[in-house]
Amino acid sequence: MQTALTIAGSDSGGGAGIQADLKTFSALGVFGMSAVVSVTAQNTVSVRDIEDLSPRIIGEQIDAVFQDLPVGAVKIGMVSNQAAIQVIAEKLKRYQPEYIVLDPVMVSKSGFDLLKPEAQNALIEQLLPLATVVTPNLFEAAKLVGRDVSSLDDMHEAAQEIYHMGPQRVLVKGGHLPDGPTDIFYDGRIFHEFTGHHVATKNTHGTGCTLSSAIAAYLSRGEELSEAIQKAKTYIQGAIEHSLPIGHGCGPTHHFYRWYPESEVLQK
Repeated sequence: MQTALTIAGSDSGGGAGIQADLKTFSALGVFGMSAVVSVTAQNTVSVRDIEDLSPRIIGEQIDAVFQDLPVGAVKIGMVSNQAAIQVIAEKLKRYQPEYIVLDPVMVSKSGFDLLKPEAQNALIEQLLPLATVVTPNLFEAAKLVGRDVSSLDDMHEAAQEIYHMGPQRVLVKGGHLPDGPTDIFYDGRIFHEFTGHHVATKNTHGTGCTLSSAIAAYLSRGEELSEAIQKAKTYIQGAIEHSLPIGHGCGPTHHFYRWYPESEVLQK
């Protein structure tokens, strides 16, 4: 059976982070494993607090997985501090998984800093060069290149600059573009656009986590990267279309919409 490992923070509300990653892996037929980096106290309204795990236990989790289980792909999500980034980089260099999908999670939808500002350089210097593909949204791309990224032209330029930071491929996500969610993919030579359409819902909690973990799942299943991205894009589009209006804030996407209809969920 295909497998994937997520290295990220948890979400007590269940819509993002490790929880979203594992749901995505399961929905796409991949056995999911996890290494928890931080524990967050959050729900659909806000992130209340974060407690980082020690670098020692982060490393022990990664060792435990790689020394016993096959790892078809790795997804890296929220990594909040330099010490965590360093141990993750050291372990991945040791085990050299074939695919690494890096989602550079920096700030929550409610404005909570998920990546400490002083850790940004560590992420750029230590994790970006290991990535098969890095998947920043507009805000994260702007943070990485140090200027506003708000148009397709900006995204093309940002993708090139981020590519020169070391990842093999770059996918700049345009979910916040006013004219529709177009993502820009750059492989160092050519650009490719992945398009979608806006859904009239506020319930988009965990979309970035879900997309990146879906890419990792499809890579572990043997898809080429461009096909993995296209299939992941289709999957997240459906998960948003069937998103769940639960909680008092931005509700979660429906990771298992292909398996049971939203109407059945809401009637329970």
